[in-house]
Amino acid sequence: MAIETAQHVAMTLTDHLPILQVLVPFVAAPLVVLLGSRQLAWPITFISSAVAFVVAVLLLMQVIDGGIISYHIGGWAPPLGIEYRIDPANAFVLLLVTGVSTVVLPYARKSVQSEIPDRHHSLFYACYLLCLTGLLGVVATGDAFNVFVFLEISSLSTYVLIAQGSYRDKRALTAAYDYLIMGTIGASFFVIGLGLLYMATGTLNMADISDRIAEQGSNRTVQAAFAFIVVGVGLKVAVYPLHTWLPNAYTYAPSAVTAFLASTATKVAIYVLLRFMFSVFQPAFLFEVNTLEFIILPFAVVAMFAASFIAVFQSDFKRMLAYSSVAQIGYILLGISFLTETGLTAAIVHLFNDGITKAVLFMGVGALVLRTGGSFYDRIAGMGPAMPFTSAAIVIGGLSLIGIPGTAGFVSKWALVQAALEKGWWPVALLIVASSLLAVIYVWRVIEALYLHAPTQDVKGGEVSIWMLGPIWVMALACIYFGLATEITLTAARAAAEGLLAGSAGMH
Repeated sequence: MAIETAQHVAMTLTDHLPILQVLVPFVAAPLVVLLGSRQLAWPITFISSAVAFVVAVLLLMQVIDGGIISYHIGGWAPPLGIEYRIDPANAFVLLLVTGVSTVVLPYARKSVQSEIPDRHHSLFYACYLLCLTGLLGVVATGDAFNVFVFLEISSLSTYVLIAQGSYRDKRALTAAYDYLIMGTIGASFFVIGLGLLYMATGTLNMADISDRIAEQGSNRTVQAAFAFIVVGVGLKVAVYPLHTWLPNAYTYAPSAVTAFLASTATKVAIYVLLRFMFSVFQPAFLFEVNTLEFIILPFAVVAMFAASFIAVFQSDFKRMLAYSSVAQIGYILLGISFLTETGLTAAIVHLFNDGITKAVLFMGVGALVLRTGGSFYDRIAGMGPAMPFTSAAIVIGGLSLIGIPGTAGFVSKWALVQAALEKGWWPVALLIVASSLLAVIYVWRVIEALYLHAPTQDVKGGEVSIWMLGPIWVMALACIYFGLATEITLTAARAAAEGLLAGSAGMH
C-alpha cells in the first residue's frame, strides 16, 4: 500500500510540474522577507531556483517526448479557466531562465555582499525571486492577460533590483527611473493591444484567440491590436531605437543583476513577441501584412550595425556589453523576419547562445569591478595576468560573442547565414558577417586592455573567490560545449520553430 501511495504522489507531482515552475519561486519570495534573516535569504533563493531548474529540465524532457502539456488551474478548463501550456518553444526558454538564475546565484552571494549593504540583502533576494517568478510565469502561461500580469511582476521587481546599484553609483536610480517610464509605456501599449484583441474575439485564452482571428479574416481591430502589441513588447525587448533604457540599466545595476537580466529578461520578451506573432496572430496573417519583411528586417539590420558601432567607441566594459546586447537582439529579430523554419531555428538558438555568452561576460566584468573598483578600460588595464582565470573566461565569452568556430555564438550566426542564403538574400548574409567583424573590434579592445596595457593603478592582487569563479567558468564551458555539441540546442530550437510556424495548429 505504501508503495502505491508513493507512486501516486510521484504521479501527482509530475502532473503539477507546470504550476510548480512558477509557484516555487513565488512562495519563496515572501518567505525570505518574513523570515527576515540575512543568513537564510540566499540559501532559500538558491534552493528554489535550483528546484525550478529541475522542473524546467523535466518539462523539456516531457515535451520533447510527448508533445504539448496543457495544465488547467483549479481544474477549470480553458477558455473559462486559466491554462498553463508547455510546448518545445517555451520549455526551451524556461530551461534558459532557470539555468542562468541557478548559476548566477552562487556568484551573486559574493558580489551582493560587496555591492549592497547587509540590511538590504533580504529585500534584494525577495525581488530577485519575484523577478524570476514573473519571467517564468510569462513563458508558461497560455492566457494573454496573464502574460501582462507576469510581465509587470518581473518589471516592477527589476526596477528595484536596478536601483540597488545606487550604493555603488547614484546613476542607478536614474537608470531605474528611465526603465520605469519606458517599461510603463511598453506595458500600456501591450495592454491596449490585449483590450483590442478581447474586443475582437471575446476571449483571453491564446489558443482560443488564434482560432477566432483565423475565422474573422482581415479585421482592422485585430491589425491595430497587432501594432500595439508589437510596439509594447518591442520596448521590453529593447528593439533599436526603443532600446534607450537598456545601456544605463545594464551599466549601473549590481553585477549579479546585470548578468541575470541580460541573459533572461530581453530573451523572455522576445519569446512573448514570437508567441503572439506566430501562435496568436498566425503566420498567414504575418505574410499578409508583410510586417516582418518591411518593418522588422530593416530595424534588425540597423540594430546590428548601429549598436555594434556605438559599442566600438565605449570606454566602459559594462556599457560596451549593453550596446552589444542591443546588436544581438538585432540578430535574433533578423532570424524571425525571414519567416522560415531555418530562420526561426537560428533566432531561437541565438536567443539561447547569447543568453549563456552574456552571462559569462557580465559575471566576468563583475569580478573585475570587485577587484578594481570600476569597469572602465583604464581601470581594468593589465588585469589579465593578475586575474588569469577570470580573464580567460572573458576571452572565451568574447570569442563566442564574435562567433568564432567552436563557440556557441558561431552556431547561431552560421544558422542565420544559412537562413539568409536559403531565402536567396545573399546581401543580408554579407551584412551578418560584416557586423560580426565590428564585434571583433570591440572585443579586441577589452583583450588589449586586459593583457597588453600596463596597470594604471595598484592592482589588488589575486582572483575572486571560488563562489564567483565557479559560475563564471560554468558559463564559459557552456559556451564551448554548446559550440561543439550543437545537436541539443538545434533539435530543441527546430521543434520550437515547427510549433510556431504551425500557428494555432501548433497550440493544439
